[in-house]
Amino acid sequence: MNVMKKTWIPYAFIALQVGLLTLVLHAPGLGLDLVNVALIYLFPILFSAVYWGLKPSVFAALLGMLAFDFLFVPPLLSFTVADLRYLLSFAVYLAVAALTSSLAARLKHQVAVARQSETHTASLYAISRQLTAVGSLDELLGRLAGQIADLVGERVHIYMRNEETESGYAVFSSDEGGSAFGEGSSAPGESELAIVGWVVRYSEPAGRGSCNLSEQAGLYMPLRTGARTYGALAVHPARPGERLPVETVRLLEALAGLAAGAIERVKLSEEAKLAQLTAESERLRTAILDSVSHELRTPLATIVGSASALAEDDAIFGPEERRDLLATIREGAMRMNRLVANLLGMVRLESGMLQLRRKWCDVEDLIGVVLADTRELRGDRPVRVEVPVAPPLPLLRGDDILLGQVLGNLVSNAVKYSPEGTGIDISVRVLPAAMRIAVADEGIGIPANEREQVFDKFYRGESARGRTGTGLGLAICKGIVEAHGGSISAEPNGERGTRMVVTLPLTAQPQGTDDDGRAAGSAGREPPAEATEPVAAAIPDRSPERTNMAEESRKRHDD
Repeated sequence: MNVMKKTWIPYAFIALQVGLLTLVLHAPGLGLDLVNVALIYLFPILFSAVYWGLKPSVFAALLGMLAFDFLFVPPLLSFTVADLRYLLSFAVYLAVAALTSSLAARLKHQVAVARQSETHTASLYAISRQLTAVGSLDELLGRLAGQIADLVGERVHIYMRNEETESGYAVFSSDEGGSAFGEGSSAPGESELAIVGWVVRYSEPAGRGSCNLSEQAGLYMPLRTGARTYGALAVHPARPGERLPVETVRLLEALAGLAAGAIERVKLSEEAKLAQLTAESERLRTAILDSVSHELRTPLATIVGSASALAEDDAIFGPEERRDLLATIREGAMRMNRLVANLLGMVRLESGMLQLRRKWCDVEDLIGVVLADTRELRGDRPVRVEVPVAPPLPLLRGDDILLGQVLGNLVSNAVKYSPEGTGIDISVRVLPAAMRIAVADEGIGIPANEREQVFDKFYRGESARGRTGTGLGLAICKGIVEAHGGSISAEPNGERGTRMVVTLPLTAQPQGTDDDGRAAGSAGREPPAEATEPVAAAIPDRSPERTNMAEESRKRHDD
């Protein structure tokens, strides 16, 4: 009933418009001739053609002709015509009115088509922009199903073929909020899956509105790019037997191509990530094998040789020689320990298994432990430690074992790439919200174009060629420092050598600190000045609390 009322509204409005126009034209004293009156009656025709289409405009033409004949053509108030020439005028009038209304209706249709095309183009552009930010295939298909359904106003299913088994489909439905069919939802029937299988197999559209299987109620579009077909897009009209408009079919073809391109992009991205992970795993495996075969062989041979010598008769070696052999064994074991720690650290970083056990750390204790562990490695290279005299250093909130590993790697690199007799400087500065720790050497240095690359896994610069190493130490340092919320960088150390700078954030100091931010029990300790000897000179006079902290850190490190 409501549809009938809406259908007759244009005709009622046209009748009212012609009636009012007739009253105006029939007003006394207006003085218009018949030609002008006939032309004025064209306005309702044009208005009807523009706003309501062809049929209302033809109705306006007939109604205007009858009003013109009845009130203005002699004899008046009669539909009879005294002069037969008026019949020819009426025929021309109707022809002009029909042609005018037809052109106006066609123009209106073209404008509507242009607006619809513009809307479709804008929708496709918006969808394509949204899909570029989606990285998961399930999220992509779920969002596509909902967006296409909103755009065409029909129910939409997306069938994604299982390429591993080449049988079965993952189905995403707009009825399910864009998610895949789950338990308890209405799964597609066998006939539906058979049509989808045909569409995927032959990469041709099927269903109502296409040339294949046109007796089916829905329309099925293949999701095809090049030679690959990933699945099918199914659209089910709300009214059974209803045929989708041509514009909607073309839009669905464009949407199917857009969806297939997005699916291919996501799949290629996943394949690229998998290939990258595979390559990184292969490089890591190769590095581990190289380390086991080369890096571990030298210290292991040293340990075995020294231990075998100690097992000989006591008369062969004196006390001094035995101490040298024991020192050699310890140095080789520490070298193996550092290498294994680096390898395990990289494995943890790559697998995401690195977990921080945060506690309050004293930087001076960390430096002391590192210097004690690298005493034999440094040889005759003096180490100078510089910390602020006042106020004393605040505590860091972090994992002391991992931070000690960072400092140990930096000191080991400084030793490895600097000649005998040159110094190593370790300096600490307190910034407004961070602590800056620098380890500088007087070695071969790093070229400016390699200062960022040296923190990449397995990267070894030209200056490092011919020296032992795996290229993992600085990469591990970067991962650990960034896990603490800090940063690490490489700088030139004046005209010679390299300065590695670690910046770590400072947090609110723990309860029980004095006014200077030191832990209770250590406020009276004198801060260290420059030191050329490790541990004792660099970190003198520890308070009991700090000593316990250092001993615990040392034990965890040795374990």
